[in-house]
Amino acid sequence: MNTTAADNTSPRRVLGALALELAPGSAAARDAAAQAEAGALAALVAADLAAFAPDAAGLDCTLVAAHFDPVELLRPGWPLHQELWQLAAKAPRAPGGGARILAFGSHEGRLPGALSPAPEYSGGPLRLLPFVLDGDAAVVARVSARCEADLMEEGMAGAGTALAMQDAFGLQVEHARYLTVHDLCALTAMQYEHAGLAPLWPLLETALLSPRREAWLDEAPEPLLHYAGDGQVRMALLPPAAWHSRYAPGDACDDDASRARLERRYSHFEARQRQLASLLRAHGLAVEFIHCQGDDARAELAAPPAP
Repeated sequence: MNTTAADNTSPRRVLGALALELAPGSAAARDAAAQAEAGALAALVAADLAAFAPDAAGLDCTLVAAHFDPVELLRPGWPLHQELWQLAAKAPRAPGGGARILAFGSHEGRLPGALSPAPEYSGGPLRLLPFVLDGDAAVVARVSARCEADLMEEGMAGAGTALAMQDAFGLQVEHARYLTVHDLCALTAMQYEHAGLAPLWPLLETALLSPRREAWLDEAPEPLLHYAGDGQVRMALLPPAAWHSRYAPGDACDDDASRARLERRYSHFEARQRQLASLLRAHGLAVEFIHCQGDDARAELAAPPAP
């Protein structure tokens, strides 16, 4: 897979992250490092990447000295990486200068642009420092191929890098390794499978890696979802009778016990809808609830919005 381009065609940039797996029960004291520390952290990351893929030394390495939850990186269009690249593009380049190491840290408690971690996603066991490698297209292609093939398996951060991250953010690092955004997708897919969220991943993966394509979640007993290739997910809202017809057509509803059982299942279904909607929004996708009668809910979801 090519992870380096938002449209998944050619590797224009290498998009990745330094993944910090925190020691069990620990948390970070700070979510960002000051600008004075950021340059040293970026230099360590650039050295690690050049040791893994020597051609990377010929590319600009841009890092934000702040750590994020995976959902903040895994969003259509890779907005954190895009913001990082755009800020780097505005930085002056010395005449005749070679590859640059650029770092963005906090100044007076604030990070530039849209690079601030969201407080509602803090506290997770895996924290990510996004980076971008950019430069000559042929060099990017070679580094991208090397990273996609082996970075997840071989890209352990140096001991000095891990210790510097511990000091900068006040955290305890269990493991520190480098990932491409596609590596992060694969890791997240496994985590979601273990959390009982595997049915949602193909739709979410489409939105991330092929955002112009459409995808469905149409797998009972899951809610019915449609991603139309426009950054928005439409979710079918079914009244109890329509839900019964679609999801439990063979179940009787002729006494108090059976009605109570179906009501509990319907309540669980509604809770699942809220859970999936919350997760999709965390990944930067808009969610629109569509009231459907249930006779052909899939056709109702696929229909264009009324003018």
